[in-house]
Amino acid sequence: MRLQDKTAIVTGAASGFGAGIARRFAAEGARVMVADLAADAALALAQEIDGVAHGVDVADDAQVKAMAAGALERWGRVDILVNNAGITHLPTPLEEVDEATFDRVLAVNAKSVYLTARHLVPAMKAAGAGAILNVASTAGLSPRPRLNWYNASKGWMITATKAMAVELAPAGVRVNALCPVAGETPLLPSFMGGDTPELRAKFLATIPIGRFSTPEDLANAALYLCSDEASMVTGVALEVDGGRCI
Repeated sequence: MRLQDKTAIVTGAASGFGAGIARRFAAEGARVMVADLAADAALALAQEIDGVAHGVDVADDAQVKAMAAGALERWGRVDILVNNAGITHLPTPLEEVDEATFDRVLAVNAKSVYLTARHLVPAMKAAGAGAILNVASTAGLSPRPRLNWYNASKGWMITATKAMAVELAPAGVRVNALCPVAGETPLLPSFMGGDTPELRAKFLATIPIGRFSTPEDLANAALYLCSDEASMVTGVALEVDGGRCI
């Protein structure tokens, strides 16, 4: 029960890495808000883990404000924020990614971190404590060709994590990032440009440990970074990637 009596918001929590993190946090004693654009799926998971569901587009200021207000009204505080919601574009030459796709990738992967900070950091500062975890990617450290603007959005997230960490440390708020390699999540076919045994073999050949990340892998790392055990850890971008970035 390493998160006993903690409160947590996990965005993009209805599936994939976010669902793994939400389940693990609840199992460790946290009260979890399952926040996701897919409101029905969020409700199903919230019922499973005895949490609360909230439908939200994390790129929309008014919706993020309402999410934060709902959590603060319900709990009086938010101890942990996991910015997990993210999207990608299909593998495409960088000059051929259309503007609408670029805008949406940057809005969901980058602007969302700004919006959640805008609406939740003041309460964390007032409490003198808090843990923020941004789910970035190995793509932000070692970019893959043709995932160009997705790579850039995750690099932005890593820099934002460090900027937030150094600014918020005196207020008692820690900020860290996770950098998973692609995993068994709904986004996997988008990263690979399809899903065939041949594409999987090619992708896995770049991961020394020889498998994809799992929601459980990310949940274990997130649990540590968001727990009091990591009270001296801030500003890190932890690679959970089977050696992909070596």
